[in-house]
Amino acid sequence: MSSITITVFILYFAILFVIGYLAYRRTSNVEDYILGGRQLGPFIGGISTGASDMSGWLLLGLPGAVYLSGLSEIWIGVGLAIGAYINWQYVGKRIRVYTQVANNSLTLPDFLENRFRDHSKSLRIVASVFILIFFAFYISSGLVGGAVLFETTFGISYKTALIVGSAVIIGYTMIGGFFAVAWTDFFQGLLMFLALITIPIVALFNLGNWKDAINTIGSISVEHLDVFAGTTALGIISLLAWGLGYFGQPHVIVRFMAMTTSKDITIGRSVYTIWNVAAILGAIFTGFFGIAYFVGDPLANPETVFIVFAQTLFNPWVTGLLLVAVLSAIMSTISSQLIIAASALSEDLYKGLFRKNASQRELMWVARLAVLAISIFATILALNPESSVLSLVGYAWAGFGAVFGPAILLSLFWKKTTKNGVLAGMIVGGVTVIVWSELTKAGIIPFYLYEIIPGFFGSLLAVIVVSLMKDTVSKEMVEEFEAVNLSEI
Repeated sequence: MSSITITVFILYFAILFVIGYLAYRRTSNVEDYILGGRQLGPFIGGISTGASDMSGWLLLGLPGAVYLSGLSEIWIGVGLAIGAYINWQYVGKRIRVYTQVANNSLTLPDFLENRFRDHSKSLRIVASVFILIFFAFYISSGLVGGAVLFETTFGISYKTALIVGSAVIIGYTMIGGFFAVAWTDFFQGLLMFLALITIPIVALFNLGNWKDAINTIGSISVEHLDVFAGTTALGIISLLAWGLGYFGQPHVIVRFMAMTTSKDITIGRSVYTIWNVAAILGAIFTGFFGIAYFVGDPLANPETVFIVFAQTLFNPWVTGLLLVAVLSAIMSTISSQLIIAASALSEDLYKGLFRKNASQRELMWVARLAVLAISIFATILALNPESSVLSLVGYAWAGFGAVFGPAILLSLFWKKTTKNGVLAGMIVGGVTVIVWSELTKAGIIPFYLYEIIPGFFGSLLAVIVVSLMKDTVSKEMVEEFEAVNLSEI
């Protein structure tokens, strides 16, 4: 690793800490720390949302899958692009308005409790527990990915790499809160975007032209050019179903809640869509052109195609920036998840259950300590890169989508939704995802179907059926629902 590339990494970390410090100066109360005082603009919001939800999967996983199997792996990208757009189009504005109307709800569990006048705290507790469970393992897995990158880049031991990477992320997230996360995600999103546009263009230039690349790839295997090669109907449905997960991702939903006004979400949607579609296409073509470029020297690990391109096609300064983009993808997601998990501990559990009259200063420090505690726990889980914790990553996205997706959609758009319906839906969704995944691994379910499908629709059915039972919706809840309908959404 050249000293130039190391210098780029050091400068990158310095920028993150400067952003963290500036965000600290702007953070004066718990609403600032958790939601940035609802002052998130459309450009920062659109790009930071993309950076936080795509993670290292976009720069490592998707290019690697396309490099290994060809264009038949594009279906997951199609599903995510469609799901994300629908989420921005229909959920974004409405949840921005509804969370403010519902007693200025700052978190997802807070919104569900206020929306349904849940004095029992059951919705808050169940939602917070699911957030902490899934995010603990999600964050741990991200730390593993960051540590592997550090280990590969700097040649240091895995544990040292893990501690260094964790310290950087914990530092700017704990100090600056949501402002720091949003601005660093924006900065990191720009790096990711530039990297995913640059690499496939330069790779294609080195291959000659589009026709040369297609001919080379076709000579290796015609199936690499076929979007249906090796697929099944259930397989394609499963990949497209990733889009369902967007409706329940807390770190995506919170970006809508933090927007300055609901009108900003319209602009943010356009910014995000351009970023998202271009980045997904860049990732696909990075892997696709990698098939032709590395034909004489196949990669041992397909998921390193982006990294190897960065190291072979560019000078050390650009290589450093491109490798930093990989780290950015990982760090942006972890920091967003940390702030959501910390808010679940501080705002939803600590204040909601134990210290309703806690001061703003006290809650801010509880949130910062929560970031530290969750990070330490996730780091401990990540100490072994082969830990079984990684087995949960595959259905963490499905877990959030099934637990919160139907609950959010029906809470926003169906006035007959009840507290017990949402409670039943969250439990059914979460349990179904976990049980379905385990039964599939054990071979009891003889076919593959992404667990978000039974989880999401099982949860949706549970919310509807239980809501139509004896529970009644109060007049106050109906009036609030109608008030949101009349708002400019």
